[in-house]
Amino acid sequence: MTTSAEGPRYKGVFPVAPTIFDARGELDLQGQCRAIDFMIDAGSNGICILANFSEQFSLTDAERDAVAETVLKHVADRVPVIVTTSHFSPRICAERSARAEALGAAMVMVMPPYHGATFRVGEPGIYDFFRTVSDAISIPIMIQDAPVAGTPLSPEFLARMAKEIEQVSYFKIETAMAAAKLRRLIELGGTAIEGPWDGEEAITLMPDLDAGATGAMTGGGYPDGIRQILDPYVAGDREAAMQAYERWLPLINYENRQCGLLACKALMKEGGVIACEDARAPLAPLHPATRAGLIELASRLDAMVLKWGK
Repeated sequence: MTTSAEGPRYKGVFPVAPTIFDARGELDLQGQCRAIDFMIDAGSNGICILANFSEQFSLTDAERDAVAETVLKHVADRVPVIVTTSHFSPRICAERSARAEALGAAMVMVMPPYHGATFRVGEPGIYDFFRTVSDAISIPIMIQDAPVAGTPLSPEFLARMAKEIEQVSYFKIETAMAAAKLRRLIELGGTAIEGPWDGEEAITLMPDLDAGATGAMTGGGYPDGIRQILDPYVAGDREAAMQAYERWLPLINYENRQCGLLACKALMKEGGVIACEDARAPLAPLHPATRAGLIELASRLDAMVLKWGK
């Protein structure tokens, strides 16, 4: 898969949508649609669903299908949607990916196979895993290189898969020293690396952009803020991008280090986007003081999420 003369097909801010539950812990699909509408109104260039920040690990297969079907129908091609299809089994991951494509997904995001603290697969198995998924679909695969998988993925190995496996062409790099890894991946992979992307709530966004990142997959609470960083950078105004990064970094850091996936839901509840901010058990709610700190930082920045639903 190579980049066209016009550049990568997908670039910009593609935040992860939370999965919305009601107070009983059941899917709230109406709230899900409101969350998606907010994220589009806030400037998302695209959206990712069913990722780790979507609590994909808490969903049944039927719930996954319900979320994917609802979101893709509701988005109605307003923006491209990435569907996370990670699974330990290549067969199941391939089936999930083919189903996502049939529903209208623009791309699938997949972690390397892992389970628990000790089940890992070596490079030959990982290569065959992604080849199996690629053979089942005709849309791009984004490899999510995240610490949660506990699986080392060298730039050399990632570049090799990009060159040899047809649909492997996007990479979300969330490991330590992400910028150095992105730079090396681009150097080794050339045009086979269609989408070198930043992740981890954009906490390393500026160095990652400097390294060549063309996309950012963040939390879903403030796409408008991430656009304030990325847009001037792409336009060639690095100084304006750096100033925006300095403004938004305290909130980005607070989400990354204090709140995790609960930040987006708390912000959406505070702004009237959704009715319930609860994660699914056994995840505990934010401490009230932690939540108050989050809202204070977002208020200082006049984040759209705090007024969208009011």
